[in-house]
Amino acid sequence: MTGELTVEFAGEVFAVSPDDVFTVGREGDLSIDDNLFLHRNFLTIENIEGLWLLSNVGSRLSATVTDSGGRVQAWLAPGARLPLVFASTSVIFSAGPTTYELTVTSTAPTFHENLRIDETGDDGLSTIGDVPLTLSQKLMILALAEPVLRREGSGMSELPTSGQAAERLGWTLTRFNRKLDNVCDKLDRIGVPGMRGGVRSYATNRRVRLVEHAIAARLVTRDDLPLLDDVTLLADPRGPSPDDE
Repeated sequence: MTGELTVEFAGEVFAVSPDDVFTVGREGDLSIDDNLFLHRNFLTIENIEGLWLLSNVGSRLSATVTDSGGRVQAWLAPGARLPLVFASTSVIFSAGPTTYELTVTSTAPTFHENLRIDETGDDGLSTIGDVPLTLSQKLMILALAEPVLRREGSGMSELPTSGQAAERLGWTLTRFNRKLDNVCDKLDRIGVPGMRGGVRSYATNRRVRLVEHAIAARLVTRDDLPLLDDVTLLADPRGPSPDDE
């Protein structure tokens, strides 16, 4: 059974018909924004032989796709497609300095979680967010992801520059960039795509890609936001903290 599919963005809900190809982009059925960094048609959703498929029909941008629990994550590169098998799927992508998130909901998902609780506390599901971070590394990610985390539901958010995020933390730009280097290197070593790029695009791309991954993998959540206002954690009168790596 195909079931009904809906797409939610910034409070708007769109019903997707199995007979149509639903497009997302500047000029799609879901017309997101007049952001010139965004493709006119970036993503499509269509039903093929009873299976809902999400396709990236753009040429430059990629999207991060994750289940609602943040346990499974895929990177949808240009030309790629993947099945929408969960009851709720989050699609996160960035175009220029803006990060977007939309939610796809199915009434008849083809994947159902089967949790196994054992005596060790293992719930039977692997996690994509189990990355050890120092406190200052987490604060760095929070400063970049703050606009997305403070947003209610799906929608769009302007990401801060590295300079703005450093100022938010009361850090020097040098310290912030060192922390950004460390986290991106750590994620790159465990196989997270998009943490490195060409010389010209590296600084911008790694920042937005880091936020996409951190939100999707639940490296940081709304519950962590009070850390940004804890002056005892942010104060650094003598320079780098002991956990700088």
